[in-house]
Amino acid sequence: MNIYCDESGGVGRGVMTMAAIAIAEDEAEGILLRFREASGLKSELKGSRIDLEERAFLFELLAVARFHATVGVAISAIKPEHGVDRGDHDIAIYAALLDDTITRLLPMSGGCAQVVIDDGRYGPETLALVRSEIAEMIGPFGSAKLEVSHSRAGLQIADVIANTFFNRALVSERQGRMAAIVQPLMDNRKIQMHVLAGDA
Repeated sequence: MNIYCDESGGVGRGVMTMAAIAIAEDEAEGILLRFREASGLKSELKGSRIDLEERAFLFELLAVARFHATVGVAISAIKPEHGVDRGDHDIAIYAALLDDTITRLLPMSGGCAQVVIDDGRYGPETLALVRSEIAEMIGPFGSAKLEVSHSRAGLQIADVIANTFFNRALVSERQGRMAAIVQPLMDNRKIQMHVLAGDA
């Protein structure tokens, strides 16, 4: 089973979200192809670049797909302790969200999850450490690797899910629409959301 992971936001913005989606590679590619055909998108699919109608359409495609996803949310109440570097705290929250979301999907994998994490955030040394920790958690029959999001449909879908929940958590004129877009998939538990409790 493939698990694709991507994040949105950060502690400096008051909210960080992490989406992990368990989906077959061909299923993810089919969704992305149908989205491209309908929208005319030629470049990488990113949640920060699509409008509300395009976003709603992607979630309509997901509604009939075979997948499960979990979204971790760290809200503005989670702040670094006095004297803790904000960058280090951002990394700690990222790692805690990644750990939480993957852990919730692992029981579905039968012990052989192939986790693919977007490598667009942080430096190579930090990401190598995070990958090592995830690989240890997965165990000997799984794998964890970092890839650029434009190369994998699953990562692009995870990006849109993470970005949508990021915008759902922010107070803005779009917040209600974001909530309405994801609610059907939350109601049928294809997407489950969990708020990170306490400091990471």
